[in-house]
Amino acid sequence: MPVSPRPDAAHDPVERIDGRPDAGVLLLCDHATNALPQSYGALGLPPSQLERHIAYDIGAAWMTRRLAELLEAPAILSRFSRLLIDPNRGADDPTLVMRISDGNLIPGNARIGPQEIECRRNLYWRPYREAIATKIESMIALGPLPAIISIHTFTPFWKTKARPWEIGILWDTDPRFAKPLIAALAEDGVIVGDNEPYDGALAGDTLDEEVTRRGLAGVLIETRQDLVAKKDEADAWADRLAPILRPILGRPELHKIEFHKSRTGRHA
Repeated sequence: MPVSPRPDAAHDPVERIDGRPDAGVLLLCDHATNALPQSYGALGLPPSQLERHIAYDIGAAWMTRRLAELLEAPAILSRFSRLLIDPNRGADDPTLVMRISDGNLIPGNARIGPQEIECRRNLYWRPYREAIATKIESMIALGPLPAIISIHTFTPFWKTKARPWEIGILWDTDPRFAKPLIAALAEDGVIVGDNEPYDGALAGDTLDEEVTRRGLAGVLIETRQDLVAKKDEADAWADRLAPILRPILGRPELHKIEFHKSRTGRHA
């Protein structure tokens, strides 16, 4: 695939929700959309494949926007499919641009070379990460120090094995946000996974790179996709989450700098 010399004029890689800059919380949505810039077409895939989880986190954007409204919080969402380039991977991660995803060959990525990967980094990955960094720095300057919530969703099955969790809380070694949130969700009757169905220690991911290294409190919330596949369902889960999150976000320890040694081997 030829290198695109510049981003499509109509395709801003970042969606921003202003919220209250002093809200004390910033929402992120790394895999908000299955959209692709016009110059990339559908990466050689049939439209049905772009509707699947390989292209985006189904329901995550709706949840993020609704939570931003309820918490009066700023939010940063991606505006490009992770099949183009994954904003939740480190700049040099081998899975940054997937040639095969969930057993499916991605024709537009199959023969991608270093020059095109760098082009996508510059046009899409970096602007998204820079938008997060800029917003965090502005919130730090204004105060209070923000806690960060990254919203994702996961598939109901891994191959043929059902995933029982309704929500998974992913975290590394900083327990300030994750532990009280897991306890509060369980108390509310949610079937909650502690670092399930994925592990929260991923070097170079958005939280690791933009949050942990600053000593900020952060957590990744994964909701099962079959529970939020429609907008009203996603809104309902956000409505359920918001009153659980509010008292936790009021804890003073979530708005202090603390450094914890990462299980990835990195220091914050």
